[in-house]
Amino acid sequence: MKSLVAKRSVVAAGHKTSVSLEDAFWNSLKEIASGRNITLSDLVTAIDSERRQGNLSSAIRLFVLDFCRNKLADVQAGRDGLAGNLAMKAEAVTQSA
Repeated sequence: MKSLVAKRSVVAAGHKTSVSLEDAFWNSLKEIASGRNITLSDLVTAIDSERRQGNLSSAIRLFVLDFCRNKLADVQAGRDGLAGNLAMKAEAVTQSA
């Protein structure tokens, strides 16, 4: 069976390094960088500079998880216009299940 984790090369703080991430985390990381109008390398550099322990791959996963949790909290608090879209997506998922 093919591994769900892929090794990818990135530049963090001017140094080439590799991270092992699932496609979902990698794609989310790219979307977050795009949404912030920064390069993927700049975002990875920021994540790397703020991590307290663990490896960079784990730090990226935790960053993406935290980003998603914060977005969900914004939606639940009514601070984000995505509430209707998320409700429609959730409804579509439960109907197809």
